[in-house]
Amino acid sequence: MTAEDIMKIVVFFITVSGAGWAIWWKIDAKVEKVKTETAEEIEAQRQATQELRDDLAAHKLHTAEKYVAKDSLKETTEQIMGAISGVKTAIDNMTLRVDRVVENQSKPARTSRAN
Repeated sequence: MTAEDIMKIVVFFITVSGAGWAIWWKIDAKVEKVKTETAEEIEAQRQATQELRDDLAAHKLHTAEKYVAKDSLKETTEQIMGAISGVKTAIDNMTLRVDRVVENQSKPARTSRAN
């Protein structure tokens, strides 16, 4: 093997390794670009998620302040229905009293006739 053959082999290996490093450098640059873009997108998604959480918390607070819970509504309805039953009973009693008064007034006074 001559010096010229050795030089060709060395130049060939340097060329191949240089091409390999160039390809690796391009791949690494693209990977870093994708990492950066992904990190930015993840941060944007995190911010959007935090905004949604804040909106949901505000909606839950608004709902709790403005609307009645099902149990509270049931309790209030039962109280109102109890009060209505009391009024109905009072009206029924009043009707009976009025009926008695009317019955007593409609009877003609009996007069005894002496024949």
